[in-house]
Amino acid sequence: MDDRHLPGFYHDAEAVSQRGQRLTLLFSRVRLLGAVVAALGGAFKWKVGEGVDIWAWVALLGFLVALFGEILLWVVHPEQKWNAGRTVAERVKSLAWRYAVLGDPFPATTRDPRKQFELAIADAVGDHRKRVLLTSTNDEGDRVVAALRAASFAERKKAYREDRVLRQLTWYRDKAALNETRATVFRVLLIVGELVAILFATLRINGAWDVDLSGVLAAAVAGGAAWIGLRQYENLRVTYAAAAGELADVYQRLPYTEQDDWAATVADAEAVISKEHTAWLASRPSAT
Repeated sequence: MDDRHLPGFYHDAEAVSQRGQRLTLLFSRVRLLGAVVAALGGAFKWKVGEGVDIWAWVALLGFLVALFGEILLWVVHPEQKWNAGRTVAERVKSLAWRYAVLGDPFPATTRDPRKQFELAIADAVGDHRKRVLLTSTNDEGDRVVAALRAASFAERKKAYREDRVLRQLTWYRDKAALNETRATVFRVLLIVGELVAILFATLRINGAWDVDLSGVLAAAVAGGAAWIGLRQYENLRVTYAAAAGELADVYQRLPYTEQDDWAATVADAEAVISKEHTAWLASRPSAT
């Protein structure tokens, strides 16, 4: 079982989340680059004859672009759709795996488990229907999920360990390493930008340089810091690494889990993933 077999609501929510993420990052780039262009235009002067200063027009264009990006972020609210989509997708995915392998709250003793599963999904997505259009079904996936639920305990244990826990563990581990690299690269770039800005400012004080490039670099550094704040590289590295470590412990324990303890063990594993998502959501500036 993999993501292809998850309920249709998961795929709807995942598409909304990915589109929201793309638009959030695109509009944020437009806003930050516009601010840097405006600072660049303010640093130079270039008049054609007795006409208008060309660089003043560059500054104006930069401010207009930055304003356009800001308005798009405000009107479209792509980050809210990013957050809501991921929330729904994570909840539906967790419920589907719980149901498929007889984890809490859908153990073998559950009366009418399919109905309880559908009610749980409806409850999980209810608060987000205004931002996430949920209409799709996945009949093929439903058959795969039902087959796994009907499989033996050994088969369900193996599927959950390899297809859910190990894949999620690998994803967290790889993302932790990626965000650590990105955080390091951006911090180094910011430090270099600040050092170059200090150099230009010193040259200007000493009269060796009459162009205010330090202001341009200051805008670039501020934009870089805002970008780091948006992408949350440091926070993600920490939360992903912590989740990977906890799931690694779960992965090692799963082969020795007895059937009587299985439902609770699955719930514990899903709680680790849910905790990571809760931490991610709390770090978002537009989570509500």
